[in-house]
Amino acid sequence: MQHSFISKNPSVLVFLAILALFTLSVTLLSEGLGLGLISTSFVKTLGKTLCLCLIAVAMDLVWGFTGILSLGHFAFFGLGGYMIGMWLMYERTRLIVVQSLSQSEIPPTQSEVVDAIGNQIFGVVGSSEFPLVWIFADSLVLQLALVLLVPGILALVFGWLAFRSRVTGVYLSILTQAMTLALALYLFQNDSGLRGNNGLSGLQNLPGVSASQDAVSLWFLWASALALGLGYLLSAWIVSGKFGSAIRGIRDNEARVRFLGYSVVSYKLAIFTLTACIAAIAGALYYPQAGIINPAEMAPIASIYLAVLVAIGGRGRLYGAVIGAALVSLLSTWFTGGQAPDISLGFYTIKWVDWWLVLLGLSFVAVTLFAPKGIGGLVDYWTNRQTPDRHGADLGPDDGALREQEALK
Repeated sequence: MQHSFISKNPSVLVFLAILALFTLSVTLLSEGLGLGLISTSFVKTLGKTLCLCLIAVAMDLVWGFTGILSLGHFAFFGLGGYMIGMWLMYERTRLIVVQSLSQSEIPPTQSEVVDAIGNQIFGVVGSSEFPLVWIFADSLVLQLALVLLVPGILALVFGWLAFRSRVTGVYLSILTQAMTLALALYLFQNDSGLRGNNGLSGLQNLPGVSASQDAVSLWFLWASALALGLGYLLSAWIVSGKFGSAIRGIRDNEARVRFLGYSVVSYKLAIFTLTACIAAIAGALYYPQAGIINPAEMAPIASIYLAVLVAIGGRGRLYGAVIGAALVSLLSTWFTGGQAPDISLGFYTIKWVDWWLVLLGLSFVAVTLFAPKGIGGLVDYWTNRQTPDRHGADLGPDDGALREQEALK
């Protein structure tokens, strides 16, 4: 008897329902369309949190289910932000320049308009010419395509070189971290074409849109919630089928899966590239809400931070990745935003702005030592989702398959 995907995975429907209820509640309580109980800045924080949940789901796919500890996925996240940020900055600057030059007695030529735009964007790095990487910056459609193509191609090339060489474990993690560091160092240079350490700014302003930030923040919240819902649904569908069984097999025993005739390189390359694209979509939605992106966002520490989110939530559980990302993101905002009260010990005052990373590190160590399944393991416990007791069951073709002594191993 065939069962539908939802009937086999009821938790997906529960997650989508909670996400929809959350989005509706924030909308009704927001300043843009609702009662005004939630500020616009906090709506943006919630929208960015949803984007972090999406990249956490991608990280869980590649690490929790496939066993590839990538310390470079935040590079793909940042590249997605850069690709959409180029169009946002170009188009916003173009509108300002055109409006300014329209007041001239002699109408400006197209060349003069382009030069003025270039001077406005790249004057901060001592240039006025558009680099080659900005060739499609005037087209929203092409830049949206590049959001997927640039990180996807980078992941495809890097993954093919690494996986076909059978680089695994900590060595692969170091390689992904080196890739991220190399990319960040390149973008810090003024001649990278992306304004060096100044990055791209003013991304929160949608060109040609006269709506207030109250409304724009809600639009991005809805888009982030939709992306998270679709990304979660796609990820759950992948891990629940034969593909999911194959990547879990690679995680548990890559040599045995290869011996059985599976193309391990193809599976790892597919999941690495797919998760890079998901991360890029998350970044393309995150940075317009943040308003700015610079190379510091792509530093290796950011990818390590992402791994911590997934570990705390519980890797190998998609909902665990979401819980970990949401919890840590909101707590980080609370502790580093000056909302957490300082604690005076008499001889010393604990300021959470300075101690937040220490607290996060200690939480990661505690989870690793005492709760390796993360917060998601608590959800499993509460819902009684435990491994069935198969001790002594005949689960093979002969009478002695998986007897009690085998089950104890």
